[in-house]
Amino acid sequence: RYSLFYNHLKNIEESEGGLDKFTKSYKTFGVNQLADGGIYCKEWAPGAEAVFLAGDFNGWNPFSHPYKKLEYGKWELFIPPEDGCSPVPHGSKLKVVIRAQNGALLYRISPWARYVVREEDKVNYDWVHWNPPQSYIHKNPSPKRLKSLRIYESHVGIASPEGKVASYKNFTYNVLPRIKGLGYNCVQLMAIMEHAYYASFGYQVTSFFAASSRYGTPDDLKEMIDVAHSMGITVLLDVVHSHASKNSEDGLNQFDGTDSCFFHSGYRGNHQLWDSRLFDYANWEVLRFLLSNLRMWIEDYRFDGFRFDGVTSMLYHHHGIGTGFSGDYNEYFGLHVDEDALCYLMLANHMINSLHPECITIAEDVSGMPALCRPVAEGGGGFDYRLAMAIPDKWIQIIKELKDEDWNMGNIVHTLTNRRYEEKYIAYAESHDQALVGDKTLAFRLMDAEMYTNMSVLMPLTPVIDRGIQLHKMIRLITHALGGESYLNFMGNEFGHPEWLDFPRIGNNESYHYARRQFNLTEDDLLRYKFLNAFDRDMNKLEERFGWLASPQAYVSEKHESNKVIAFERAGLIFIFNFHPYQSYVDYRVVAFKYKILLDSDAGEYGGHQRLDHNTEYFSEEYPHNYRPNSIMV
Repeated sequence: RYSLFYNHLKNIEESEGGLDKFTKSYKTFGVNQLADGGIYCKEWAPGAEAVFLAGDFNGWNPFSHPYKKLEYGKWELFIPPEDGCSPVPHGSKLKVVIRAQNGALLYRISPWARYVVREEDKVNYDWVHWNPPQSYIHKNPSPKRLKSLRIYESHVGIASPEGKVASYKNFTYNVLPRIKGLGYNCVQLMAIMEHAYYASFGYQVTSFFAASSRYGTPDDLKEMIDVAHSMGITVLLDVVHSHASKNSEDGLNQFDGTDSCFFHSGYRGNHQLWDSRLFDYANWEVLRFLLSNLRMWIEDYRFDGFRFDGVTSMLYHHHGIGTGFSGDYNEYFGLHVDEDALCYLMLANHMINSLHPECITIAEDVSGMPALCRPVAEGGGGFDYRLAMAIPDKWIQIIKELKDEDWNMGNIVHTLTNRRYEEKYIAYAESHDQALVGDKTLAFRLMDAEMYTNMSVLMPLTPVIDRGIQLHKMIRLITHALGGESYLNFMGNEFGHPEWLDFPRIGNNESYHYARRQFNLTEDDLLRYKFLNAFDRDMNKLEERFGWLASPQAYVSEKHESNKVIAFERAGLIFIFNFHPYQSYVDYRVVAFKYKILLDSDAGEYGGHQRLDHNTEYFSEEYPHNYRPNSIMV
């Protein structure tokens, strides 16, 4: 694998003048403003017979501005300035006109388009030339690379209690302060790359270089990231390079009239479950396109890194469909591995690490590919983190299938600690996947319909709500403290958001009712959501103070099946969890030296029963317990 990567890197050096020049192609491809006022255009359309540029600037004449054909399927066009001014004004609508091999004229949006918009009365998007007289100027430096991440996974469009598409401005001034106040140091943004179908959650990308216009302008997004940086918040982009939308009117599909431009042709170029197109990672121009795309998001918008979506689909020719992974090495090495895709990921991480070493990359891989989060120089994939995707599945399985008395402490600990040595994992109890319609969040699985009737503090605390609130806090804390080297939460889940997430579509009469986050629920003193919100905040603040995520993996001193107790040490703290459904303990012996309560899920401010005295300090005695010389009674 390293040899394949090295050969690609060597070829880039020899034929393209180096990785730096190769990945700056976003500054020359598409339609670009020159310093003298002229316009330079460049496209890759190997299947085209001829290429033209049409738009407002030439009265939509499809033939007045032909491109010149270059080598390797590239085309270029230079339009001189007019009286020192740009011949294509800012805000002009444009289309690349392709004469296909069958003679048909195809009106296409450039794959490199920076801004596309859809007017309310239209079905398709318009490509708009974005060249404002004064672009947004970033005022704040990016935060220093974090030792560990507390990630708030977010979607700009649903980040409001109102039933509408929320804006970048709303996120900047209403949501970012909330994220900061909750103790998160990183925001991961979904659905930023333009996608024609809103209900795809941003995973059916149509314009890879365009920030979604449904939330505002490119400058609005730049301001949002700048303000986040001023708060010390790292900003990651959820990047989708694993596939692309089949939409040919607004997207890349059949850009030059063939099915092989950017993608594999035939069966290999289609994902049978996602109904989308699959990139040909062995193609030189595809590598240019994707690598330049990453660099553009970093350098133009100041993103601090990426969460790569669908990595499992990229890594294997079978795309993970109908395949289980047990950890056997034969599952990770063989002809079923797409070495071209893996090599692209290695190149991407090498480029990011070389040009912007402060940036962070995360792999969404369910397979457990070995060395995916080891340096490229070791033959690894080069990622900094991978998502611990087995953890949320385990919590769902436990809550869904087991009675409280049957919870297996050893199995919980195994799932939370089962990770490859020196590969960093991001732990999470739930993400956006569990919030979507058809699935259930942890809060909804625990409390279900009673969330609608019994979350008021004026109502008696029912057994269902009591159990749900306490387990919600415990599950999140043990996942946070034991499950990885960073932590992730999807927006709203921190306070047990009471409704699922469903975007407007034909099946729900285009309703926005469930495409929102009701942050206002935490601000109502009469509702119990405030307890979960406060616990999540203080849990993050405590990690910020003691840094357990950046500490070595925990030492688990107890996983007692009949007592339902788990105890472990990490970052100089003792974590003790009592998962027994009805048994409390007095004088319970645990391994420790000195003990003072720092965070208690049973505290009154978190909706607990206040059964513990927080003012007492406990000192250990020389009484061996669980292979340690000292212990205390709690």
